[in-house]
Amino acid sequence: MLLSIILLLICLCWHLHKSLFCISVCSKELSGLQCIAPLVRSVEESPEPVPTTVKGTIPAWVRGSLLRNGPGKFEFGNQTFNHWFDGMALMHRFQIADGHVTYSSRFLRSDSYNSNCELNRIVVTEFGTLALPDPCKNLFQRFLSLTWFGPPQPTDNANVSFVKYKGDYYVSTETNFMHKVDPETLETKEKVDWSNFVAVNGATAHPHVDLDGTVYNMGNSYDRKGTSYNIISVPPEKDSPSDTLHGAKVLCSITPADKNRPSYYHSFAMSKNYVVFIEQPIKLDLFKIMTCKMRGKNICDGIYWDPNQDTLFHLVDKHNGKVCPVKYHTRALATFHQINAFEQDGFLIVDMCCSDDGQAINNYFIQNLHKSGEALDKVYNSMGKAFPRRFVLPLNITSKTPLGQNLNTQSNSSATAVCLSKHKVFCTFEDLHGDDLLDYGGMEFPNIHYDRCNTRPYRYFYGCGFRHLVGDSLIKMDLEGKKLKTWCKPGFYPSEPIFVPSLDAEEEDDGVILSVVLTPTDDKSTFLLVLDAKTFEELGRAEVPVNIPYGFHGTFNSSS
Repeated sequence: MLLSIILLLICLCWHLHKSLFCISVCSKELSGLQCIAPLVRSVEESPEPVPTTVKGTIPAWVRGSLLRNGPGKFEFGNQTFNHWFDGMALMHRFQIADGHVTYSSRFLRSDSYNSNCELNRIVVTEFGTLALPDPCKNLFQRFLSLTWFGPPQPTDNANVSFVKYKGDYYVSTETNFMHKVDPETLETKEKVDWSNFVAVNGATAHPHVDLDGTVYNMGNSYDRKGTSYNIISVPPEKDSPSDTLHGAKVLCSITPADKNRPSYYHSFAMSKNYVVFIEQPIKLDLFKIMTCKMRGKNICDGIYWDPNQDTLFHLVDKHNGKVCPVKYHTRALATFHQINAFEQDGFLIVDMCCSDDGQAINNYFIQNLHKSGEALDKVYNSMGKAFPRRFVLPLNITSKTPLGQNLNTQSNSSATAVCLSKHKVFCTFEDLHGDDLLDYGGMEFPNIHYDRCNTRPYRYFYGCGFRHLVGDSLIKMDLEGKKLKTWCKPGFYPSEPIFVPSLDAEEEDDGVILSVVLTPTDDKSTFLLVLDAKTFEELGRAEVPVNIPYGFHGTFNSSS
């Protein structure tokens, strides 16, 4: 036992030294950041396809549509949303065929959008904006209103991503509501409530698809005993044309470390045999959230970062729903997006973008995104930066596993995993980057060649560099040598890179990268960028003669 404690202290000291070094380098302050307020503004929808001007060449084999989602309307009447995440969902479609591109967009006709439009004010509470009471009601009427004093009703403003279940496209956020949409016209078709099919009060906008077409997701459930994290599976086939989430089931439930203060999570990881849930110390104070309307506070007022708590990895066997009794601990980290996970030689490798500070959500209030000069520099320089990191989790932990020694036997990995007891392993990470990534402000919005590499060993991943509050560069990381290639133009802000494989792809990076690029300096100057994924050189761009706000996530719907 003494040996294990000593070794753990050595491990912690080494990791603390490494982390402090990274923070000292990454915290090099930037100044003179460009104002990006025009990237976060309301725009008009363009439901009819708009021709674009193509410069360069878009390969003829790229056929299909890039579907993207994000906030596109930030005010109703004289009321304005407080947070970037609150803007009304605007869906985008870049239709690509024979080297030509058209663009169209539509606002999601959610109940939130329709209600706000009808009354020309904000009537539905969003993440960072508390809907004010009806000004036509007097104080006594408001007091009698149960809706004002009760918990906030979940929004159906699904502005995060496009997801696919049973061949149908949906737009999703993190509540229990999704909307089925037509991927050709972007018309809103049907509102779908997760809680009508499984016992969850929400689901992530980042599901994973297995090789057999089964889709896995996660959602919380709340009852008098507290909170549970639930792993959900949705079968791949429809039973009828009207089938949506029919047949969905809860694979298992995981008990939080604190049932009254569960962790916030935006996504999860998946390998061939396991679902990996990362319980991070970004915490939800359920009492504060339930009483936010009564207290006159936003929902996000109930979310906080606790750096004194460990981050935990929970492993769930996808085949039988059993939760692994071994918990893998690491120090306090925050993660929004995982890169990939796979099993190799008795280990589970988990790669993810993570930072040492979990307060990033608070930086994306509209007032911060609209700042300029020193005030903007101060916001950016106070933010924790996300970097790609690898954890190596030993799978075969038993009562005979030696304590107090590094179990990671992979010769090419500097990550550590020290068994402290038969149910506890403490891990440290390996950086998946060299020092050159520090110059790009870290990395987020990671993507891979998903169909080929998800749940399997891989070599390349792509993402956005963040020398601003939003992405300002595109990055390709090569895990062999941890080398990077970049696309970066001053004053231009690219979105999440989407990898599209070529029809006859032999190598992992045979294909193109699609990204929507914006600039705050010129009106109607957005373009769809097409990069050769192998060389990371620009092949062409399609210039769009309408304004588009900076969005979140998307997918490519192939028509090949």
